[in-house]
Amino acid sequence: MYKALSNIAKKFFSEAQIFKYGFNISPMYRRSTGKVISITDDLKEVKIKIPLSYKNKNYVGSIFGGSLFSATDPIYMIQLLNILGDNYVVWDKSSEIKFKRPAKTNAYASFVFSDEEIEVIKQKVADKKEIDIVKTLHIVGENDTVFCEVSKVIYVADKNYYREKRKLKKQRK
Repeated sequence: MYKALSNIAKKFFSEAQIFKYGFNISPMYRRSTGKVISITDDLKEVKIKIPLSYKNKNYVGSIFGGSLFSATDPIYMIQLLNILGDNYVVWDKSSEIKFKRPAKTNAYASFVFSDEEIEVIKQKVADKKEIDIVKTLHIVGENDTVFCEVSKVIYVADKNYYREKRKLKKQRK
């Protein structure tokens, strides 16, 4: 559904606008209490804010860990899908969060892919057909105090290879 709506919206808005406002109005993302606050036109840098509010404040007055984790969950995957384009399959494979200190103020995170990183991903997929990449980010406070570290393993594959691989799996069953 989101992909179809995005394709329609592309007639009127830039990809960056669709990404930002799509996330911010999406019920699944809104429930995380995260908000996309900025995104570059090339989609290579996305910044989010997780405001401390009654919606996510836990028993001890800090941001609920689930809100911190869920606000970061879909960004890298959707970001990379849009950067790489339709010839690739991108899936979140696993995530891990390491809490460092309570988030008692608004929290922020930046999701960044460099041009070099994208080229390496494309080259590795061209060579190996499928790869796992690891991305790590910090969720920080306004003064750059680190609240937690999130590591994500992201699967990236050539779309044709992925389809053939799935066909073979179905045939074996």
